[in-house]
Amino acid sequence: MNTYTLFHGSDQIVEIPDIAFGNEHNDYGRGFYCTKLEEMAKEWACKNGTDGFMNRYIIDSRGLRELHLSDGSHTVLNWIAILLKYRTFSLESAVAIDAREYMINHFAVDTSDYDLITGFRADDSYFRYAESFVDNTLPLRNLNKALQLGKLGMQTALVSPKAFGQIKFVEAVPVDRNIYYPKFVARDLNARRTYREEIAKAATYRDDIFVLDILREEMKNDDPRIQRILLE
Repeated sequence: MNTYTLFHGSDQIVEIPDIAFGNEHNDYGRGFYCTKLEEMAKEWACKNGTDGFMNRYIIDSRGLRELHLSDGSHTVLNWIAILLKYRTFSLESAVAIDAREYMINHFAVDTSDYDLITGFRADDSYFRYAESFVDNTLPLRNLNKALQLGKLGMQTALVSPKAFGQIKFVEAVPVDRNIYYPKFVARDLNARRTYREEIAKAATYRDDIFVLDILREEMKNDDPRIQRILLE
């Protein structure tokens, strides 16, 4: 299918998306962040506790290169490495500082040739998972489970001028904060609860992998020990 619908939840109507207004410190760098799920966009529109708008678009994907971080050919470590490249992390320990450089060098995907990127949205809870892993307090198995169970949603980011040239605004639908802000909060609370549950299980780590193990063993993306855990 060459054309499909994207939604952007916001506190304002965005008729003409412009890459120039994107924040370079977003999950996948500067871009325009959308979702393919209407209800998710409505929640994001009210994430600050105010009324918002669900902006609807049609994008023509012909000729566009899309990176799918959840298509099975990439792992949660690829996702974290991209976050480390673009997002601002609070890295205080020597392990976390070394881990950032190592993960970017050995696990990050080169996104420069892509027009669209689809993957997890690093909301507050997901970002906490990533920080804990890099800080060596959350092992890989628990990280992978927490992300799968948290259900904070997937996003699609337009990251090239070519992509912006092939998206068209359809409409903006008002979103009531009284309905969708509680849904946004409930989803986030569920992710945080999942995080606490996975942290509590971290004591059973004898056959698990921490980021310090990755550094010491100089593990790479195709290391069978990593693949074994991620495929459980």
